Amino acid sequence: MNDSQRVSILSEALPYIQKFSGKKIVIKYGGSIMEEDQLKNALFVDIALLSSVGVRPIIIHGGGPEINNWLERLNISPKFENGLRVTDFQTMEIVEMVLMGKVNKQIVRGINKTGSSAIGISGLDGNLIQTRQLGDGSHGFVGDITKINADVLCPIIEKGYIPVISSIGASIDGISHNINADFVAGEIAAAINAEKLILLTDTPGILKEAENNQSLLEQINLKQARELINQNIVSNGMKPKTECCIRALAQGVKAAHIIDGRVEHALLLEIFTKSGIGTMINA
Repeated sequence: MNDSQRVSILSEALPYIQKFSGKKIVIKYGGSIMEEDQLKNALFVDIALLSSVGVRPIIIHGGGPEINNWLERLNISPKFENGLRVTDFQTMEIVEMVLMGKVNKQIVRGINKTGSSAIGISGLDGNLIQTRQLGDGSHGFVGDITKINADVLCPIIEKGYIPVISSIGASIDGISHNINADFVAGEIAAAINAEKLILLTDTPGILKEAENNQSLLEQINLKQARELINQNIVSNGMKPKTECCIRALAQGVKAAHIIDGRVEHALLLEIFTKSGIGTMINA
């Protein structure tokens, strides 16, 4: 890339930098993209750059692959039903250890190495994520969110720190629950009036069959997103992600994005370029 190309890229980004300066953007980070050092380092640079130009990023993370790794070490077989981890008491102990300890602090350390300042917390801190047991309890210690205590986050964000939040909450009687990180990201985005919700995934975005090929839906609205679910065009693992976006938009978030986290600097490409790289759902 020559100097004129670099200048062209910066000039294209300027209107977006001005537009989103001071705005809160919630970013969900998880899945297989957490396993590659090159992708991790690129993401940490993206987050640092967003923060340095005045955007206020909030990171929500899962850690499924690392949890599975530790379960295997302890000869515990992972179990899933309808895309959710069945979490018995022993598994919940591992989930807390891995998400709140190892994974959370890895992300904090990675962001801090860029010169930015991240603070790692969980949904237990300050009763940030309040929960109840999901459904009939068949998933064990899996939780459904009842309330987000946004007062915990506001001072951290206003001081310029980057919150890194692990997707664990607790009920009013103090029982910890494992929560789907996509849903946590959506509910936090709504609670803090975020400008954007961005889900980093292992796919290019929402895909639709067209002439025996899958084409990327680059931009859709809330009504179209609901229709895609009803028509079963959006299904399997993409369905809960899209539902999470719909719920966040219905609660006031202006735009939700499902983008390919396997692309280096995916965040910057989606936020600071005209074409973007994933699917944007508008309210």
